[in-house]
Amino acid sequence: MENLDILHFEQLKTEIEQKFLEGNTPSNPSISKWKGIDIVYFQEDLRKKAKGNISEKSFYTYFKSNNTTKLPRIDMLNILSIYAGYESWYAFKKSHLFENEVLENETETVISEQENLLPKEIKPEAGNTAESNKKITEKNTAPSSENHQENTILQKNNTENKTVKEKSEITFSTNESPNSNGYFIKKWTALLLFLIILVGIGIAIYWKSIFGVTYIYSFRDADRSTGVNIPLNIKVIKENESPIFYRIEPGQDFVYSTDEKMLNMEVTSPLYENLSITRNLDNAPEKEIITLRPDDYKTSVYYYSKKSIPGDAEDALEQIKLKRRELEHRISNHAVIYQVFDNNIYGIETLDKEKYITLVTTPTTSLKNLSFLDVKTENGKIILIKFKIKEDE
Repeated sequence: MENLDILHFEQLKTEIEQKFLEGNTPSNPSISKWKGIDIVYFQEDLRKKAKGNISEKSFYTYFKSNNTTKLPRIDMLNILSIYAGYESWYAFKKSHLFENEVLENETETVISEQENLLPKEIKPEAGNTAESNKKITEKNTAPSSENHQENTILQKNNTENKTVKEKSEITFSTNESPNSNGYFIKKWTALLLFLIILVGIGIAIYWKSIFGVTYIYSFRDADRSTGVNIPLNIKVIKENESPIFYRIEPGQDFVYSTDEKMLNMEVTSPLYENLSITRNLDNAPEKEIITLRPDDYKTSVYYYSKKSIPGDAEDALEQIKLKRRELEHRISNHAVIYQVFDNNIYGIETLDKEKYITLVTTPTTSLKNLSFLDVKTENGKIILIKFKIKEDE
């Protein structure tokens, strides 16, 4: 049955491809060769016609592979079937039955799938239950007789125990003698306290050299006087060692512990100017606010890439023209542009300037999830953009 379902899914992919081609013109008519903006248009069409969504990762898993070995979830199959013009996945299979194929009732299929997800209840056998209850009863009654016997013995020997205790107390009192070593005890106590104080003073003086100090650096936008709301990359440079890289999420502080006297680090981000920092830690404060200056070229490209288009048709056309004009002016004709994907098959895609501008000027809801991973400028032009559109499951 599973093999037949996979064959049905291949039929469904063919009909989805034909349905999309009715109102769209992708870069390649074959659905397995769609990528980039083709997938974005398909996601929009799916939301419009089937009121559902497929992530970019799922598209690459189930549509880009020629040898599909597993099916999507049943809810995804239903959405795709609705897009192709059917009421559900069951209705699609019913209209594409193979020879001698028997299709289960739709309600029975759903119930069986839910039952498979429930944990199996383990019921004890009747014989084992009776035997277990018997053992528990015997176990609970046994200690009572033992306790009774033990209490009897203790009651008999109570007088003997009392006599032994009195004898031991008398022996202890006769062996006790006055403290003739009090002077030496006081002397060693004073010496021990002196050593503890001496060690404490040494630790206080050489604390930094022994344990190191934790420094906290906060980052602030120079133009807006607010915290930095994008990720930052920090490279700590040590002498005769390889650099250490850290990634700081928006709003977080950089916390660094060290016993060294100097700190050299570089702060980079997609929207701010690169900053090199050198600190003499002998007199440096443990908490410091570092100001980052926005890079105007990077910021403007990011702004026009994410800028939303209004709903009015006339205003939308003017905004699209403005976005294209600004991006064409700021991006170099020889710029290298990468789009990074969240999947293990197609990790990265290269776009030219024109394809990138077309992508970010197309009015889609996916642009709200666009973020820059790296941007480089040269002679007032953007020469490199690495970006990512986060999946919207």
